[in-house]
Amino acid sequence: MNLSSGFTPDQDRIAFDRAELGAILSVYGRMVAAGEWRDYAMSFLREVAVFSVFRRAAEHPLYRIEKRPRMRNAQGQYSVIGMDGRILKRGHDLPTVLRVLEKKLIRPVD
Repeated sequence: MNLSSGFTPDQDRIAFDRAELGAILSVYGRMVAAGEWRDYAMSFLREVAVFSVFRRAAEHPLYRIEKRPRMRNAQGQYSVIGMDGRILKRGHDLPTVLRVLEKKLIRPVD
């Protein structure tokens, strides 16, 4: 690899910006406080940025929040994907897409 070209390995990676991470971590914090979630992981790849949520660190993720900029002009670049791989919500506005997770906090009171 020619480092004199100004190329750094992270330049070709998709990442969440500060506002996006703020929205995700806001939901994450509420779910941790409710005892639903305990851990997370982030992956920044060439095509997608992924925020994975875990109940326990040794499990498969409960949910994946993905940012795929190539989908921006189609169904939207943000999506929430369940443990089984189903897309629970997709759209152009991250806070709107994240609302599908907040519905998990609403439970009937016995």
